[in-house]
Amino acid sequence: MNQLGVRWTADQVLALAPDAASRKAGSRLGTAGPWSDAGCDGAGALWGLCRGSGSRPYQTVVDLTGSGAASKCSCPSRKFPCKHALGLLLLWASEDPAVVRGAEPADWAAEWLRGRRERAAGAAGAAREGKGTAEGASADRTADPEAARRRAERRAARIEAGASELEQRLTDLLRGGLAAAERSGYGLWEETAARMVDAQAPGLAARVRELGSIPATGPGWPVRLLEECALLHLLDGAWLGRDRLPAPLATTVRTRVGLPSAPDGPAVRDRWLVLAQYDQAAGLVTTRRIWLYGQESGRTALVLSFGAAGRAPETVLPVGLTVDAELLPHGGSGQLRAGLGAQFGTPSPVAAPPPGGTATEALEAYSRALRDDPWLDSWPVSLASAIPVPSADGWQLADADGELALPVARAALGRPALWKLAALSGGAPVSVFGECGHQGFLPLTAWSSTSPMPVALA
Repeated sequence: MNQLGVRWTADQVLALAPDAASRKAGSRLGTAGPWSDAGCDGAGALWGLCRGSGSRPYQTVVDLTGSGAASKCSCPSRKFPCKHALGLLLLWASEDPAVVRGAEPADWAAEWLRGRRERAAGAAGAAREGKGTAEGASADRTADPEAARRRAERRAARIEAGASELEQRLTDLLRGGLAAAERSGYGLWEETAARMVDAQAPGLAARVRELGSIPATGPGWPVRLLEECALLHLLDGAWLGRDRLPAPLATTVRTRVGLPSAPDGPAVRDRWLVLAQYDQAAGLVTTRRIWLYGQESGRTALVLSFGAAGRAPETVLPVGLTVDAELLPHGGSGQLRAGLGAQFGTPSPVAAPPPGGTATEALEAYSRALRDDPWLDSWPVSLASAIPVPSADGWQLADADGELALPVARAALGRPALWKLAALSGGAPVSVFGECGHQGFLPLTAWSSTSPMPVALA
């Protein structure tokens, strides 16, 4: 069977869309009508000409051997992927004969595919040699380790000054009483967060902004504020005393204050099941979180991709696919982050969920992870047999045997995805993957005994 022998589903294709408008427009182009000279080869490439409003058709090419579905189109759209790439993928997914199998790419498509794959091969080789990150590339360009060391020392000194200032701000808050946080409003915390940004500690800035929002979260906010202040104080103290920490914990502290991390350790090759993919926006930067499960190693990993200035992150791995790839683990206590390295072949669909456990085992897993990383908000877990049920305080995911129920995180309440989960269950147990933390369980993907493919909830 060639690389494109296993088709994606329409849902997996539409999961690539950067927004609802692109999904709608791409769906309209998923038929043979506007397409000509469309084909696919045995190496993961699709191409075709799509009729538009102009005199010349748009040249669209898609490569499925990279991070999901890289594409190029001659249309003026700045979205990635554009509606034409989505339409071409939908046409291929429907097994429409308009997409000729085993054809040779058109010259314009072959040129782009050849250049992209050569760059990908070079990047994968550099990653295996420890130079595959932006930091490594930057260091190579600088070619001055002494200058890089001085920059790192200056930044560390600025963060140290910011952490000391934040300690004084927390001391003043506790000395004056937590009620002062409600009276002073959000402005005081925003000013403090801005100071942390100036100190080049974005991780501290993000946690300070969270403090400012807590008084508006309803009854019991003083307790939550005190808890978050304690965690922030712990992080400040850990940074100021980082030289005395074990190396893995010191790496975690560096990451938590906002310093970039790099792969640290040998590559892990496996067939990685894509468990979930969703985006989080923070200011001008969009972070894409992709959870993977190694079918042979039993390892769970988190791949992050970033998009700035209104651009969607480039790495795209639809839920339900398996990717034969190398992951490059990052360092730190309890950290799951990994970089996506060399990929082999084309992602293919797999319907089976990962191994799961009970709600009790999910809480135990989160508790163990907290021992290594006290600032951890959540931990990835799979529930093997859970039933979504409404309660007086919202929704819960109850074990099928009724022994324990996990509250659904507030972030999920009111989302259509929660009702999608309830409809998928119909009162029967389902397998659910999500993030379990102190704010509850955030369901991201579900499998039912009657559904051949996973349902993305994020």
